[in-house]
Amino acid sequence: MRKPSPNEVAALAASLGREMDERQAGLLAEYLGTLAKWNRSMNLVGADHWRDALSNLVADSWHLADFLTTQSLPESPRCLDLGAGAGLPGIPLRVFWEAGDYTLVEIRLKRVAFMRFVLSRMRLERTLVAGCRVEELPEESFPVDLVLSRAFMPWDELLALVGPWLAPGGLCVIMANEEPPRQFPGWETVRVSGYPAPGGQRYFWALSPASSSR
Repeated sequence: MRKPSPNEVAALAASLGREMDERQAGLLAEYLGTLAKWNRSMNLVGADHWRDALSNLVADSWHLADFLTTQSLPESPRCLDLGAGAGLPGIPLRVFWEAGDYTLVEIRLKRVAFMRFVLSRMRLERTLVAGCRVEELPEESFPVDLVLSRAFMPWDELLALVGPWLAPGGLCVIMANEEPPRQFPGWETVRVSGYPAPGGQRYFWALSPASSSR
């Protein structure tokens, strides 16, 4: 996987239906180029070409950005991204959605090192990496307004874990490859949205504890 130019990134994104400005294309080119370099020795992602990484992984982030703008979140929300891995979807997400404070939580040290390095180059505001288990986050990290998860743990275990962390009206957004079940005990489904992706439809499930649902 080689480093793309901003123009190449913008052209491929446009072919996928996403127009982006010069700054966004430049930031994504930086992310993809750094990912390509580190991926040679660390196997951060399965994609072996930046075009595949953008189409199959980064595209999720701009769909997520659009989804989050439709939610009733505070103007400056506190957000946790659990099991952030190589910074997907969180780091590209922050290129398109800059609201509030965003913390990427990851225990694997090599991935933590990668995220901190690429963030130092991209200089995304109010975007941090916590290199620890989620249970080890300091008390001052809570409450939060938004928790994001993709394949971090089964949804029932996830909801049991994060429910106490949410501020009143807070959301847990799960990224999934299937539609949600009809019911989530103790939770309300705020919104479900699907979008086309390589290999089939993908979904966002926005859930809120029943006691504080909107």
